[in-house]
Amino acid sequence: MRIVFAFLINTIFNLIVGLIVAKFLGPEEYGRFALAIGVMIFGQALMFEWIRQCAIRFYSVRTRDAKPRVRATLDAAFALVTIGFVPLVALVALLGPETSLPRDLLALAFAASFANGLFDYQTALARARFDDRLYMRIVVIKNMFSLLCMAGGAWATGSARVTLAAGMISLLGALAFSYQHLHDPGAGFEKADRRLMRCYGAYAAPIVAAVVLYQLIPLVNRELATRFFGFAETGRFALAYDLGLRAVAALGSALDVLLFQIAVRAHDLHGLDKAREQIARNMAVVFAILLPACVGIWIVLPSVEVLIVPQAYRGAFGLFLTLMLPGLFCLGLSQFALNAVFQIARKTRPVVVAALVVCVADPVIFLILPRAEDASSLALAQSLAMALGLLTLLGFARANRPQWPPARDLVWSVLASAGMAALAGPFRNTHPGLLQMIAQMAIAGAFYAAVVALTDLAGLRAAFLAKMVPLMRRNKFLNRTFTIIT
Repeated sequence: MRIVFAFLINTIFNLIVGLIVAKFLGPEEYGRFALAIGVMIFGQALMFEWIRQCAIRFYSVRTRDAKPRVRATLDAAFALVTIGFVPLVALVALLGPETSLPRDLLALAFAASFANGLFDYQTALARARFDDRLYMRIVVIKNMFSLLCMAGGAWATGSARVTLAAGMISLLGALAFSYQHLHDPGAGFEKADRRLMRCYGAYAAPIVAAVVLYQLIPLVNRELATRFFGFAETGRFALAYDLGLRAVAALGSALDVLLFQIAVRAHDLHGLDKAREQIARNMAVVFAILLPACVGIWIVLPSVEVLIVPQAYRGAFGLFLTLMLPGLFCLGLSQFALNAVFQIARKTRPVVVAALVVCVADPVIFLILPRAEDASSLALAQSLAMALGLLTLLGFARANRPQWPPARDLVWSVLASAGMAALAGPFRNTHPGLLQMIAQMAIAGAFYAAVVALTDLAGLRAAFLAKMVPLMRRNKFLNRTFTIIT
């Protein structure tokens, strides 16, 4: 649970730092920064993501002690990729292709992908051996450095280059402070195993292909926004996408950390049929939480825009995120509900095909749609493409004969979310601010909680009581109250 908590804290800090950076850079320079971040994430996924995936799957406390060649092979793989990556960055700086980004910023973005890749790899190692304290320490130090360096750099210079370089310093600085705890004695390069490296590459290839394709989507969209509308519009578009994606991904990832491991345990202990039953329950839970969360974001969006979004981004931020929310919901369902069907069955090619469908459909739909004066048509195209990706996954999942969640859970989730929108939605633009947001959250949240309590939607009531009843019985006052109620 500490790791889940650390993940959520990291997401909140990233959100805060992102808003501060957006404010001080301004839309145009933030557009350059956002496009460079897209290049950085794509470069990291392309070059280093497979090593992180293998660390999560094959490294553990047991292998750290009994099989040091596992860590040695992973470290050697990272070193080899880095050695090949350095001349590529130099080549981009000197002879790189003409893009919307200047060559020096493009090269800096690729260099930052190394820092981000190293950070994610090392934190994956800490997670794989369930070292919660070390993981928390790295994340906290990184967030402190980010707040100081990135926000300070953006405030002092207003430069995308300085801010991106400050981000690299934050990542590498956090690792430097924790180097002794991250190092494995006896896992030198001489113990690396080429056969293991080939096996790791074969395992990670389909997963990484899907990750690379999904990371290509925001990169292509930011490039399209820049070419058609300019860097300032790219900045507004990117801020809406980044904040919306972080909200959905934080919620979905927190659920996935718990739910998928339960399905894996069911598979190991009871076989494939029990794992499929658990995945069906997981789908219902993800749907029952993700749908009202997206509806809730839409309800409070005007107040959020007034409270935290910098003035230069308002208006466009609300419009773009409203158009993006259906697509982000589809993306969340794909990644945190449906992907598990293929992961348990060890058939991950459909995930790659679905990602490819989204990548191809996104620019095609944008070019087909009537061109707006702003990037709203691009936001709509992105949502439609992600919906097509979800439909593709559903088609493959149906062919895989999974066990689906009960229809009643899906229907009640839709009805309860529609009730939230009907109760709190009409007042979205009436005096937006903190008080209205609290009132909207209370009304909509109370309505959805009441539906959950009455219907045991997706088993959420039973899960809540299973956690709360033991706590109540240990507390004399709560135990007495609970006894009177029941």
